[in-house]
Amino acid sequence: MAIRSRFLVLLAVLAVGLGARIAYAAPADYVFEPVSADVRNGKDSEFAVRLRNKATGKPVEGAVLFRTRLDMSPDSMGEMTAKHTAMPSAEPGIYKFKADFTMAGSWAFKLMAKVPGEAETVQGTVVFKTK
Repeated sequence: MAIRSRFLVLLAVLAVGLGARIAYAAPADYVFEPVSADVRNGKDSEFAVRLRNKATGKPVEGAVLFRTRLDMSPDSMGEMTAKHTAMPSAEPGIYKFKADFTMAGSWAFKLMAKVPGEAETVQGTVVFKTK
């Protein structure tokens, strides 16, 4: 009986040890980046963000972006917002948008994303400079 008990304890220890090695990604494991930080000022200006897995460096496809906001908070004018709409993109992990920038300066694009296979929401802010 003692051998069986020791065997079960050993199995439990191994199971816990192996379980600890299974890596689960967290929202902090992802980053939004500007495809180009410089954007044309004015109506119908296009800009794009890349969603990347930090651990693998690979782009994240199929994310659902929501709660997007485009404002001038980097220039201490958070109340200055710009209307924007999503556009189709053929590149993996690239999410394109069109906006009506009304003023030259720094604009913050704040967004949330649901990443396939992840339970938690990924949040980020990408800063663009319009000229």
